[in-house]
Amino acid sequence: MYICKQNYPKNQQYMANYLNDVSRTFGEYLLIPGLTTKQCQPANVSLKTPLVKFKRNEQSAINLNIPFVSAIMQAVSGPDLAIELARNGGLSFIFGSQPIKSQAEMVRKVKKFKAGFVESDSNLMPDNTLADVIQIYNKTGHSTVGVTDDGTANGRLLGLVTSRDYRVEKDDHGKKVRDFMTPLENLIVGRSGITLSEANQILWEHKLNSLPIIDEEGNLASFVFRKDYDSHRENPQELSDATKKLLVGAGINSRDYKERVPALIEAGVDVLCIDSSDGYSEWQHETLNWIKSNYGEKALVGAGNVVDGEGFRYLADAGADFVKVGIGGGSICITREQKGIGRGQATALIDVAGERDEYLKEKGVYVPICSDGGLVHDYHMVLALAMGADFLMMGRYFARFDESPTKTLRIGNSYVKEYWGEGSNRAQNWQRYDVGGNESLKFEEGVDSYVPYAGKMKDNLDVTLGKVKATMCSCGAITIAELQSTAKITLVSSTSIVEGGAHDVILKDKG
Repeated sequence: MYICKQNYPKNQQYMANYLNDVSRTFGEYLLIPGLTTKQCQPANVSLKTPLVKFKRNEQSAINLNIPFVSAIMQAVSGPDLAIELARNGGLSFIFGSQPIKSQAEMVRKVKKFKAGFVESDSNLMPDNTLADVIQIYNKTGHSTVGVTDDGTANGRLLGLVTSRDYRVEKDDHGKKVRDFMTPLENLIVGRSGITLSEANQILWEHKLNSLPIIDEEGNLASFVFRKDYDSHRENPQELSDATKKLLVGAGINSRDYKERVPALIEAGVDVLCIDSSDGYSEWQHETLNWIKSNYGEKALVGAGNVVDGEGFRYLADAGADFVKVGIGGGSICITREQKGIGRGQATALIDVAGERDEYLKEKGVYVPICSDGGLVHDYHMVLALAMGADFLMMGRYFARFDESPTKTLRIGNSYVKEYWGEGSNRAQNWQRYDVGGNESLKFEEGVDSYVPYAGKMKDNLDVTLGKVKATMCSCGAITIAELQSTAKITLVSSTSIVEGGAHDVILKDKG
């Protein structure tokens, strides 16, 4: 009889390494109130937080005004949501599961939205008709149209059309633009070289809604809009650079980064993030190395996702400017079901935060961490911040709003928005789950679903931020750093969770 023998090396361990800690979620914890001093009022709370790494005693190159970024997802982070989130102090990462050219154009749209001086992207020639003006309005929502000799954004300015120059119901739609536009000689214009402050002063003095800016040859250079000035006053937390351009990020993958990264940087992107379900890989190390070798610290790039300190340190050493934490905790993610990998989001975050602090002690460099997934209730956001997250990445939360790129549908008596995972067949984002080999999505790690429609972002965001600030005040903290250093957190039992909600009563019908 032949007996097959395995050739095992001596002194080799033939079993997995077991961790003693339990994999826990945010729902298993509560915050214990701290001393609420007279200073602890929501109006005094600052939610400013670093986005990218910095050396000890220095400042981060980018600080978020609120600790929220939107997920790198087709159903979440388009240009409209990126604009609105930046106006409210956060930042979006434009989804990377699309052609390079279209992603770069989305970045450009955000960067052009409010530069103070905005390049016109709605232009016609004098021989165009009112029908063309109406078509532009229906397509873009822009009521101000530059009339140039060649119909381009930088042609010789001949006039201007606004909604005050025509009546859609009564005027002939075949009417030529030249016959109802306001001609150049009747326009108040600014000249190239004018400052934004001077342009705004002209707007106010002459009660204008827009001011065309022309160069020495009379070519249209840009517009300054009164609404942008008003918008800035209404959004004091706006996340913008020194030139008043909104900040925006973009997702990349570890396959076509040598082509995608240059295009995004040329488009003006402020920060990149490698989008992957499992970031503890040599693929990400090579991607980070290439970006830093070619662009140095001028190119800011985050990496992830990881769920333990070992993964964090690997990416931090590779040059990551921030590290994302979380595998399988998203509402549409089924990675844990499909592959059996991941970790409870709270446990993962606590572990990585501890390693980040050790890294600061050893290297003198603070690498921010982003908690990605696992947030069900608004108070979970405060728990995540208290456990060490510098900022939070959310998909489901933002997918519900008007500004997300998906359709609003009515199902039964409820309005919903479509929401699908990047690991679903619908997204076909195989690069996010890349483990080498042939290009394909071997199996799904995300689902196709709906989320309840919630309306405008700002209305909902104000409520959420109000809750976050109130909870921080109850913990005796008015900054995220104070919260992390003083917060008290306790585990709760299953019966304690039940006790925390309405119970032993008959609720009234709100209808």
